[in-house]
Amino acid sequence: MNGRLNRAQPYAVGLFRIVVGLLFACHGAASLFGILGGAAGTDGGTLDAGTWPGWYAAVIQLVGGTFVLLGLGTRVAALITSGSMAYAYFDVHQQAALWPIQNGGEASAMFCWAFLLLVFTGSGALGVDRLFAKRSATAERTPAEQTPVTA
Repeated sequence: MNGRLNRAQPYAVGLFRIVVGLLFACHGAASLFGILGGAAGTDGGTLDAGTWPGWYAAVIQLVGGTFVLLGLGTRVAALITSGSMAYAYFDVHQQAALWPIQNGGEASAMFCWAFLLLVFTGSGALGVDRLFAKRSATAERTPAEQTPVTA
């Protein structure tokens, strides 16, 4: 059983990355474009461009979430998005109460830890990062290694 689970691990990480990236990008799209219900607290509207910290957080959500979703620069994108959610939790939510359930910061805390996990696991399967890694590994082989052996 462990062998099967270990072989499936890159695919499970890849699916986790896709779902988390998609959900995060949706938050940014809602805040920036007013889709999917709009920005929180705006009654379906958008955030004013350049307002701190909401508009900048929305840009990080949309761009970082899309990069994570695609598996493109996953570790760097996940580090930036994790940091933005840590900032959101400690600067915005924790002022109201200590525990996320009390201060409305569950989503910020979960996204922060989910992205931090992706910093350490990488993109898993099904990501653009993996395609680039395969191409660079092929390009680094010597011509003798690339020549097929015929009998």
